[in-house]
Amino acid sequence: MASVALLSNPRSTGNRSLLPRVREYCAAHPDIFHYEVEHVDQIGEAIRTIAMVSPRVVAINGGDGTVQAALTELYSGGHFGGSPPPVAVLPNGKTNLIALDLGAEGDPIKALRRVVELVEAGSLEDHVIERQLIALDSGGARPVLGMFLGGAYLADVMLYCRNRIYPLGLPNGLSHVLAAILGLFAMVLGIGGGRLPPKPQPMTVSLVRQGEFKGKFSLLIITTLEKLLLSIRTSDAHGTNGHMKLLATDSSVGALFRMLGAAWRGTLGQKPLEGVHFQQGDEIHIEGERSNVILDGEIFETSGGRPIILTSTQPVPFLRLAA
Repeated sequence: MASVALLSNPRSTGNRSLLPRVREYCAAHPDIFHYEVEHVDQIGEAIRTIAMVSPRVVAINGGDGTVQAALTELYSGGHFGGSPPPVAVLPNGKTNLIALDLGAEGDPIKALRRVVELVEAGSLEDHVIERQLIALDSGGARPVLGMFLGGAYLADVMLYCRNRIYPLGLPNGLSHVLAAILGLFAMVLGIGGGRLPPKPQPMTVSLVRQGEFKGKFSLLIITTLEKLLLSIRTSDAHGTNGHMKLLATDSSVGALFRMLGAAWRGTLGQKPLEGVHFQQGDEIHIEGERSNVILDGEIFETSGGRPIILTSTQPVPFLRLAA
C-alpha cells in the first residue's frame, strides 16, 4: 500500500522543467507511488494501476486537461469500488484554476510535500472538502467530468490564445493579457477572424426548470468551483437552485463592463444587471451551430440538433492544501 499515488503528465507545460525535481523527491520518499503518462489516453490504465496500491490520496501533477481526464477515470471507471480516495491537485499547467480553488499555489514540490505531511500526520480528514463535478454529455460513450467550462466568445479567445499566442513563446500571463486585449479590441470594433479572434456566434443556453436565453455572448462560464476567473467567488452568489454556477454576458461592451464592475465591487449575482445572466442549476443544455466549449482544457463543439448536456454529480472528496 502506498500513502500517496502521484500521476504525472510529462507533456504538461510546467513539467518540462519540473519533472526531474518531482522524480528526485519521489525517489527519496518510497511511500509515494509515481506513475507517468505520455498521453491522456494512458490515464485509464494509470488509474487502474494506481487503484491496485490502495493509496490514501491521489495527487495529480499536470494541467487542467490532465486533471479532467483523471477525474473522469477516477469517478466513472469503477477502479476503487465506487469510493476513490481524496484528490490533491498540484499547481501546474497554464491556468491552474482547479489547483487554485483547492488552495494549491506556487511551487508544485511544496504542494506535494504538503500532501505527504498531511498523510503522515494522520490529519487528512480535517482537510478533505467536497465538490460537485460537471458531467458533460456530448453523445459519447460516457460523460466527461470536470469543474470549469468556458464557452461562447470566451472559448474562442481561449482557443485563439492557444493556437496563435502560445506559439510566440511569451510568458503565460502576458499571453493571456494579450489575447484578452485583442479579443476586446475585436469585440468593440465588431470585427473578427484573420489575425483576430472570430466573431461571437449565436447560441442557446437552457437551464432545466429555470428557462433559457438566446443570443451572442462574450462570456459563458459554468463551474462548480468556488472561484471563477477575475477572482469572482461563487459561493456567496445569490440563488440556490443547483450546484453548477452559470455566468453569461451578452456580446456588448456595456454588458461586459457592467459584469466586470459588479465583480470588482463584489456584488455580482446580488441584483439583476442588463445583459448579465448569473444563475445556478443542476442541468444545463447548450445548443448552437458549431459553437465551442472548453471543459478543463478539452474542446467540445455543439452541432445542429444535438446539444451539449451538463449535469452536476454527487459530491466527491478533494484535499485542500491551504493551511
